[in-house]
Amino acid sequence: MSIRFAFAGFRHIHIDDLYAFARERDEVDIVAAAEDDASAAQAARGRGIELTDASVDALFARADDFDVVAIGDYYGRRGSLTIRALEAGKHVIVDKPLCICLDELSEIDRVRRESGLVVGCMLNNRDSGPFRTLKSLIGDGAIGDVQTINFMGQHPLMYGSRPEWYFEEGKHGGTINDIGIHAFDIIPWMVDSEWRCVVSARTWNTRLPKHPHFQVCAQVMLELESQAGVIGDMSYLSPDSQGYDVPQYWRYTIHGAEGILEAGMNLETVSLWRNGSDSVEIIKPDPGRPNGVFEDFLNEVDGNRAVCDLTSDQVIDSSRVSLQIQQAADRRQFPQELS
Repeated sequence: MSIRFAFAGFRHIHIDDLYAFARERDEVDIVAAAEDDASAAQAARGRGIELTDASVDALFARADDFDVVAIGDYYGRRGSLTIRALEAGKHVIVDKPLCICLDELSEIDRVRRESGLVVGCMLNNRDSGPFRTLKSLIGDGAIGDVQTINFMGQHPLMYGSRPEWYFEEGKHGGTINDIGIHAFDIIPWMVDSEWRCVVSARTWNTRLPKHPHFQVCAQVMLELESQAGVIGDMSYLSPDSQGYDVPQYWRYTIHGAEGILEAGMNLETVSLWRNGSDSVEIIKPDPGRPNGVFEDFLNEVDGNRAVCDLTSDQVIDSSRVSLQIQQAADRRQFPQELS
């Protein structure tokens, strides 16, 4: 039996990856796609997206035709579209972040629990070979108990080519929630310890005065239940000319009681410095699991939750922590317990 997908919104290029994944799967049929913004719709068609409906409203008007809604609208609209889809009895998968408001997240959680529907999110750093290798080595005790974690999630700003809605108030929702959600999702997964509190978090903008509300820079200091400390930087400061190719694009340094591990999305190897050794071990990373979070979503929809690496519960938990940290930075309220 096929799973019928409808796509609502193509305002961020990440949704194209999900569209491509869906097209490749024999058990998935894409039966509907819509984009409300005329220029975004034209751009989507230019990228090979087949739009079937004149608007998202028109798409929802024939909700009996599909089982899943995949959402790629601007961030500020994703929460309401997710709630709308769930209330229509549809499973949902969303490009990250899931939403930009804790109240919307609470409603999403309530509806999906009551309905038994699945909520997926493209938190695909879990699929990365280097980070899966970190998880394995930490689990095997290669560096002993984790004490501190430093991560960098530097991104290029690409002002002028990045979608304009990023810089419109109310549509982006904050850099911590936009970028940092990847780290907030995979760190507990890698080190087997949940989040405890925000020690400090800060966002600022001295680079883009034309849009003073946009958070170009973002840094956090956090604590895990294990008492390990986490410091992270997820700013839009990578040189545009080098894009996403810099080594500071998702790079983790993890210090344990018996050694240090380091890996990055753009690093070819994982480095391990063990206590008792006088040289670094260079480790070839796991090949990863391409499209893994999409596979997890399909498995959970099919009732095979036990085989999933990422589930609806984890999507909600990671989104809640991300939004709580963003809120702490926006309100300058620390320390703040995380739940």
